[in-house]
Amino acid sequence: MGQLACKGLMLSLFDYKTEKYVIAKNKKVGILYRLVQLSILAYLLGWVFVIKKGYQDTDTSLQSSVITKLKGVAFTNTSELGERLWDVVDYVIPPQGENVFFVVTNLIVTPNQRQRTCSESAGIFDAVCTKNADCQEGEAVVAGNGVKTGRCMKTSVNGTGTCEIFAWCPVEKKQKPKKPLLGKAENFTVYIKNSIRFPKFNFSKTNVLNTKDGSYLKTCRYSKDNHYCPIFQLGNIVSWSGSNFQEMASEGGVIGIQIEWSCDLDRSASECNPRYSFTRLDNKFSEKSISSGYNFRFAKYYRDSDGTDYRTLIKAYGIRFDVMVNGKAGKFNIIPTIINIGSGLALMGAGAFFCDLVLLYLIKKSTFYRGKKFEEVKSSNKNLTADGKVNGLQNSECQQAMVQLKQVHSVET
Repeated sequence: MGQLACKGLMLSLFDYKTEKYVIAKNKKVGILYRLVQLSILAYLLGWVFVIKKGYQDTDTSLQSSVITKLKGVAFTNTSELGERLWDVVDYVIPPQGENVFFVVTNLIVTPNQRQRTCSESAGIFDAVCTKNADCQEGEAVVAGNGVKTGRCMKTSVNGTGTCEIFAWCPVEKKQKPKKPLLGKAENFTVYIKNSIRFPKFNFSKTNVLNTKDGSYLKTCRYSKDNHYCPIFQLGNIVSWSGSNFQEMASEGGVIGIQIEWSCDLDRSASECNPRYSFTRLDNKFSEKSISSGYNFRFAKYYRDSDGTDYRTLIKAYGIRFDVMVNGKAGKFNIIPTIINIGSGLALMGAGAFFCDLVLLYLIKKSTFYRGKKFEEVKSSNKNLTADGKVNGLQNSECQQAMVQLKQVHSVET
């Protein structure tokens, strides 16, 4: 018996089992099933393979370098600085080209500052005083320019004044020019060279036209039809971001220059082109926003003939440009193709499962279809013998045979 059981088990390993299908003649469920199949097929072909290119292996680990270089000059004539010519060394910070650079467009200049005592600015709340006790000696002025000396500098006997401080005097001026000092900076140009590489596919490219014409970069300007000319006019960049250059130059701001590379490497390399977009990034939601704009301070230091240091303080307003690069490259690969086809076939099975639910539980004749779908088999252990045959069935057949024999015998006699 044990050998027979082992032999039966071994032979059963080579059996092939298949499902039993029940064909339901129901037009509504049949139409629903075909619609589900068509929807899944449209999703697989249209979205996965055509739009998302699911047959490709992708590389998003873009390696990129950005080099920037500005050109342009401007002339100003102010009481603080006199006649002055501004070139890239003066208005570009930092002077070496990087993917983030700042262009000065407006200034508040406080010349000839020296370390001595003077009155704090009247606009500083912590410096307002009516008596000397309000100006504790050695205490720094909150959001101010120096350290209190202990004296209250009043304009009248019974009025209020400001604390005397030890600082770089005179203190910084608060009023900036109504018109941007370097408003003509909108005519300046910036050269943005971007080189990219997708390491998975060993593919490299740059946004500069591959030409031997030395005058090309001197005469060309970027446009939507000429995206391999990396020369941009600052005024155009600001206008493409939806802002006015002269208004932005007065208070300052931040512009994002986005370079996007989307490359289908199954096609020619000439079809892998950069796409530019320009966005204002600082908080310019309304004209009354106190957080909009961009400025910072720096100073230029000097020493006079007697060895005393003095400086010219500059509060610079301007436009900061952030060059951001991202991209993706794709190329045919059999592995993602098989994976996406398998996912589509699995969705087909899910569609059949959904239609089964509708057929068996949601329509009026669901009970009838459940009876055809599921077959219930009951068995009794008493009727089973060791060789797997049913005794009850054998006895019934034998009894029927005996009855037939008796009938035949009675007829003959």
